[in-house]
Parts: sequence; C-alpha cells; structure tokens
Amino acid sequence: MDVDEIEEEEFGFSRNYFLAKELGSSSRKKSARKLSEIDLVDEEELREVAASIEPKHEKEVNELISSYKSLYSKWLFVLRSGFALLMYGFGSKKALIEDFASKSLTEYSVVVVNGYLQSINLKQVVITLAELLSDQVKLRQKTTSGSLCKSQQPFNTRSMSDLLTFLDSPDLEVEECFVCILVHNIDGPGLRDSDSQQCLASIAACSHVRMVASIDHVNAPLLWDKKMVHTQFDWYWCHVPTFAPYKVESMFFPFILAHGGSAQSVKTASIVLQSLTPNAQNVFKVLAEHQLAHPDEEGMPINNLYSTCRERFLVSSQVTLNSHLTEFKDHELIKTKRNSDGQDCLCIPLTNEALQKLIAEIV
Repeated sequence: MDVDEIEEEEFGFSRNYFLAKELGSSSRKKSARKLSEIDLVDEEELREVAASIEPKHEKEVNELISSYKSLYSKWLFVLRSGFALLMYGFGSKKALIEDFASKSLTEYSVVVVNGYLQSINLKQVVITLAELLSDQVKLRQKTTSGSLCKSQQPFNTRSMSDLLTFLDSPDLEVEECFVCILVHNIDGPGLRDSDSQQCLASIAACSHVRMVASIDHVNAPLLWDKKMVHTQFDWYWCHVPTFAPYKVESMFFPFILAHGGSAQSVKTASIVLQSLTPNAQNVFKVLAEHQLAHPDEEGMPINNLYSTCRERFLVSSQVTLNSHLTEFKDHELIKTKRNSDGQDCLCIPLTNEALQKLIAEIV
C-alpha cells in the first residue's frame, strides 16, 4: 500500500467519524420533562417502605457476626497495646462496635461520637474525655491511697491544647488508665474537614485515650496523611463487613427523588432518642412534658431542668446534664432561646401534637 492510499484511507475514516457525530447529534431529541413535574414519593413513606424490606441470608449474617464477636479479646488486647481500631467493610458497623464496648470495655469510660451527624462539637468531646479520665484517676487513687488529688481548674474553661496535654500526661501515675472514644463514621459529613480530622488524630495520639472508629466511604483514607496514619491514629485495620442496613445513619440524609418532610419529624426524633441512653431519654421527656404543660412559655430554663432531673435522680451533676444537652443539640432535638428575663431556655422544635406522639413512642 503506497502513501496516497494510506492518506486516502485515513481521510475517509476521519470524514465518516465526524459525519456520524453530526448525524447523531441532529437526530438526538431533547427531553422537555422537568424534575418538578415528576411525581415524587413522600420521604417518610419511602423510609417506612425501606424499613419494611426483609433482610436476606440472616443465618449466614448471624454466623459472620458471631465470628467477629470471637475476636473481642484480641481487639481489647490491641487497644491495651496502644493501637486504635479501625473497622471497615460493607454494612453498618454501629451495632457491632457498641456491642464490643458494652461487653469488653466495661472497665473503662466510653464516649460515643456519631460522625454521621451534620455538625459535631469536638471541643465538648475532648472536655468529656478529660472529665472522665480525671474521675477514673481519682477513683483509683482513692482505692490505693485513700485520698483524692486536689481539685484543679474546671475542664470546660481550659483550652484545647491544655485538655490534650492532660489526656497525654505522663504524670498520672496510674497504670493502664485510659478512656475510650467510639467514632461511628469517622469519615462522616461532620468530620471530613481537615481541622476535625487533625483534632481526632491529636485525640487518638494521647497516651490515655484509645479510639475505635469505623469508615464507610471508599476514599476515606485520603483524609489522612502519612503522619496521621502511622504516628497519631496508629490504626489496626479490621475488615468486618456486616451487611447490616444503615438505618440510623441514613436518617440524617435526605432520600433522592423524595419529598422532604419537616426538619425534625417525629419519626426521625424517635429513632434518634432510641439510640440514646435511658437517662438521656428521661431528661428529654422532662423537657417535653414541661413544654406541653406550659405552651405559652418560651421554654424551660436550664436551672429548672437541672433541679427537676436531680430530684428524679436522672443526673448527678450539671456536667452530666450538659453532656445530655450537647447530644440533644448535636441531633437538633432542642434549641436554646433567651427569655425576657435574660435566662437561657430550652425548647423542642415540634408542635404539641407531634410532641405528644413522640412521648408516647419513647415511654
């Protein structure tokens, strides 16, 4: 084949290619349908249908979960050795991690962080860790020496740097004294920014803190640099696919092609409350009952809520109540208002009818 034939063949190929593109674009019709014209399903109805889907292969999944439970002693040894556990694999790992904590971490204080929420107060998390560690140290010192250490500056007035220094302090003189932090979805929307990840890495690097976390996004490891992975987090990777549905996690994300309901529906609030401790549920119930009994008021003053909860033995200190309130605020269950007297009051952003339904569900 000579040069002229080659050039003619290439020219013919190019001409046919562009001719095909022109014919294809001219014959392609544009749709006149708009997204607003689509008949969308109500979000709550769609969630109810999704929740009613029967799980498959229950026997195999239960056997898989049982095999993970046999690793609890190994995971505890890894934590005691100074590593952090990172759970990955398809399916929600929330129930598995909390079961591990309830059965194997009973000797230690545990703080749970729900990374699937839209916003998280990490400063409050660090304050809570410091308070729990301090209580644990005081308890051990009391049992060994019979005396308590002197009170120090309140943790809620300290800077983040001072709090991390306390959690990493080598001067506590108590062997194997640490607090645990469980982070569900450490790659969640409220924790994906670099500042939050660096803060979590600094927490995990503290000598008196042990972290157990889960990831679900395929690109989650891109959140960390080499130093964070190998020096601060010091991950021990655990492949634990559970094939469990993301029921709780998905409640905070709107379904595609579904009508959005109210910002805080009864269904959503009920599921959130069911994931909290019984004491937290009862504190919320006190606030709800007050709001129903005093519909004309702007809310319940925080001091009144503390007095009522203390009388009912729901909280032992203001710190305990504050931890519950922080959790409520993170889940957008309550809002803070200032009344005419200048007091900070708490209210639940639901109608009285919706609030009555919610109380009936959590009783």
